[in-house]
Amino acid sequence: MSVGLAALLVFSGAVALTAAESSGTASAPTAGQLDFSLPSARGGSVDLKTTSTARLRVVCFLGCDCPVAKLYAPRLKRLAQQFASQGVEFVGVNSNPQDSLAKLAQYAKDHGLDDSSIDFPMLKDHDGQVALRFGATRTPEVFVIDSLGQVIYQGRIDDQYRPGVVTDQPTRDDLRIAIQEYLAGEVVSIPATTAAGCRIAKRRPIDPDADVTYARDVSKILNKHCVECHRTGEIGPFALTDYEEIVGWADMMVEVIDNNRMPPWHASDDHAKFVNSRRMSEAEKETLRRWVQSGTPFGDASELEVSQSFSSGWQIGEPDLVVPMASEPFTVPAGGTVEYQYFVIDPGFTEDRWVTAAEVVPGNRAVVHHGIAFVRPPDGIRLDGLGWLSAYVPGQRMPPPEPHRARRIPAGSKIVFQMHYTPTGKVEQDLSKIGLTFANADEVKEELLTIVGINQAIEIMPRQGDVEVDGETDHVPVGGRLLAMSPHMHLRGKAFQVQISRKGKEAVLLDVPHYDFNWQHTYLLEEPIELDSIDWLTFTATYDNSTKNPFNPDPEEFVTWGDQTWEEMAIVFYEVARPVDLKNWRRIGTDGRRPSLTVTSQSNSPDGESADTQLQKQIDQFFKDLDRNGDGVVVYDEVDRAVQLRLFRRIDRNGDRSIDRQEVLEYLQGR
Repeated sequence: MSVGLAALLVFSGAVALTAAESSGTASAPTAGQLDFSLPSARGGSVDLKTTSTARLRVVCFLGCDCPVAKLYAPRLKRLAQQFASQGVEFVGVNSNPQDSLAKLAQYAKDHGLDDSSIDFPMLKDHDGQVALRFGATRTPEVFVIDSLGQVIYQGRIDDQYRPGVVTDQPTRDDLRIAIQEYLAGEVVSIPATTAAGCRIAKRRPIDPDADVTYARDVSKILNKHCVECHRTGEIGPFALTDYEEIVGWADMMVEVIDNNRMPPWHASDDHAKFVNSRRMSEAEKETLRRWVQSGTPFGDASELEVSQSFSSGWQIGEPDLVVPMASEPFTVPAGGTVEYQYFVIDPGFTEDRWVTAAEVVPGNRAVVHHGIAFVRPPDGIRLDGLGWLSAYVPGQRMPPPEPHRARRIPAGSKIVFQMHYTPTGKVEQDLSKIGLTFANADEVKEELLTIVGINQAIEIMPRQGDVEVDGETDHVPVGGRLLAMSPHMHLRGKAFQVQISRKGKEAVLLDVPHYDFNWQHTYLLEEPIELDSIDWLTFTATYDNSTKNPFNPDPEEFVTWGDQTWEEMAIVFYEVARPVDLKNWRRIGTDGRRPSLTVTSQSNSPDGESADTQLQKQIDQFFKDLDRNGDGVVVYDEVDRAVQLRLFRRIDRNGDRSIDRQEVLEYLQGR
């Protein structure tokens, strides 16, 4: 997708519509009585008059920290440049109480609206009267006014960004079309649309008898549920640590909480319980509503709860070793599709290392959609599990490390970074890194492994909704315990369930009824599950390729497995801990079978060749056909698309985009 990570994140939380707004368009402001003189971010003041010498005036309500207003600023600049010679003036108005004139000037500078090549004044509506008179409720929201003061268009700039939805490009450039139609002497075909963006805070008188205050009540709720992400330097698009800032976002907070966009959490509460649940109680929600309706009173400062301290930079604390993904930054182009990038780094381990905590930190959060780091052991050494080390994905928080539990990195291993980038509209650079914290081998009692449930045989027909894809995990480590689950699909993902059977009793373990690609959660079980007790472990992924799915990039596509977001995946990653002295695996299946841990010997073939010899010949032929460079490993990019879709992914069980002889052997044996 050619949009930045910020868009993928914030449109699932900071952008929404109220029920009243989503039911239709807002009413246009009454012409006349719009004569205001407002201070300008450039200094002095500017008269915002109902009548003007310009053929059209476009009044744009903008917010400094609103991610939608940030994304649209360059488009407004281009429109201002395009229509300046035709007598169209653009003016920005900020009505947010939390945005100062200095902040407004910085917004204009950051987005090129202070460019001397255009006349785009940025004005401050300190008391909100201009927004009130216009009827503006969102940023960005535009009003196009003719020379007589009549509003000929109001609403959104275009339809690319909608509540919870980000698309590659707009399907209708509403503002541009309205201006062109008017200048051509035509009737504006769609004179009003509904703006999607951040709420402009309402001014309310403070209720002196309010039973809820910021200091005593609200600060505690925000610290508990919000400040983890909404603080300086984190993924939240604005901070919720200062009262003056919080007041400006009060209406927006209530809105996204009421529609369950925030705090981000997508698992049902009807099944397993999770340590890291982000659910906000109904009592807490009601407290926030009453506080906003009471005029956001501050209260007694002595009752204020100071924001808790969070580690800056590293969630895992200061690591013992930091490994960059490369020696030089990777350049991300301004647009288009960036294929997954792979970077292989040798950390120089001359002995086995045990890692108690690992964290991938993006160098440029604007372009890194996700980054995964896994271990590539030396030739001849095979890791149990996926070799997973750590990952950065939207919305994921690192679990606290436990000294007795660690992942093993064999001596001589390399670290492979898989990086997925989303262009932002300008050339960017990224140099991500991983931090590692080590333990001594004699301190480790449990080895951490990542195993997987997967189905790569995805085939979704055009315009098809409610497509179910099932998958299972066929092997689990003996003595292991299931700690966490991370389901993964792409933009057509609709719902995800993990099912389990223990002692003949079937149950849903995880239910995500409304899957959201914008938030990649790891669900940490409150009570780990003993894997020796399970009969089978399966999942059901549900997809919607119909026009009813607002995230759908193209309902006319035939969708198969693929890395890019317009393709699909059906995966669930399981975090497992097993005793370090146990290395066996047990086969499981949906029929409840309990096969032997070892593969049974096979009889000789009629021509005198043993089954093992025949297997080795098949493996030799596989590499003769597909290993183009003869290095003994078949990598994803060596094979054609048909092999990638139909065969490669079935054999590449650890998902590292390469196939070695052991993986082919296991595939042929049906393990």
